[in-house]
Amino acid sequence: MTSPLSRRIVLASRPQGEPALSDFRLEETPLPAPGPGQVLLRTEYLSLDPYMRGRMSAAPSYAPPVAIGETMVGGTVSRVEESAHPEFATGDWVVGMSGWQSRAVLDGASLRNLGARFEHPSLQLGALGMTGFTAYMGLLDIGQPQAGETVVVAAASGAVGSIVGQIARIKGCRIVGIAGGADKCDYVLRELGFDACIDHRTPDFAARLAEACPQGIDVYFESVGGAVFDAVLPLLNLRARVPMCGLISSYNATALPAGPDRLALLQGMLIKKRIRMQGFIVFDDYGHRFGEFYQAMSGWLAEGRIRFREDIVDGLENAPAAFIGLLSGRNFGKLLVRIGQD
Repeated sequence: MTSPLSRRIVLASRPQGEPALSDFRLEETPLPAPGPGQVLLRTEYLSLDPYMRGRMSAAPSYAPPVAIGETMVGGTVSRVEESAHPEFATGDWVVGMSGWQSRAVLDGASLRNLGARFEHPSLQLGALGMTGFTAYMGLLDIGQPQAGETVVVAAASGAVGSIVGQIARIKGCRIVGIAGGADKCDYVLRELGFDACIDHRTPDFAARLAEACPQGIDVYFESVGGAVFDAVLPLLNLRARVPMCGLISSYNATALPAGPDRLALLQGMLIKKRIRMQGFIVFDDYGHRFGEFYQAMSGWLAEGRIRFREDIVDGLENAPAAFIGLLSGRNFGKLLVRIGQD
């Protein structure tokens, strides 16, 4: 029998600053037949996420870097093409970590089986996947919003931020979003139901944010950092909570930002206002609570209380350019690559 082929994108070089297309390479490689307990998968959807920039670097982090010449890491929704595992059948939808490739052979133990019939499987990488889980646990466990409080959300039109704001609305909070551009702010206001949204690209962004938060900020969901956090910091209230899932503004940085050292200011604010500022890695810290999240989010989606936007790019070969655009905010919603027609 002819070995199945997989098209894959590997890390060709470690980027210095912003990644370039030359840092990736498209290859075609044969795959072995699945052994006992394994399945052969055809990737349908690939999730592109900011954390992948850190995995391209050799700097110490919470997870090992992608090796040069190895397939880029990433969450996927796939179909089973061949199974040597008793709990998986040909045609089943599965969620796993196949990475940036059109086919993969993986152990069944590493996969979540959705069954042969499943509506809107791409949601398993967005609202019902890591991004939704990040929003849910960061806001509710670290942010602990109370009815009537002001919750400010960075990257409010994005995959995580859009869900953070809607959960805060369900909890009875006033929600102020921060987004890049008039179209994204309009979406956050009209489609997602935020109370206000401020364009961080405007020259008077800090003043507009202060005007939108006359009672200060009780919860700030951080995923951006940089100038956005600079504007948020003086508005944080006594005992404010700051869940941190990312700092996308600095992912391509090669040195510390120019200007005065503001660490002492931040430390002083944390002490004087007793602010809780906590980073988290959602599956490492909360993996045991995924079932709780999945049940709650499934209910909210079914009731129409959570809306979710996908930004879908067709073709595995277009993943590098789409990922580079993600790091500069060019996507609008949860960024996915559709590979099923490859």
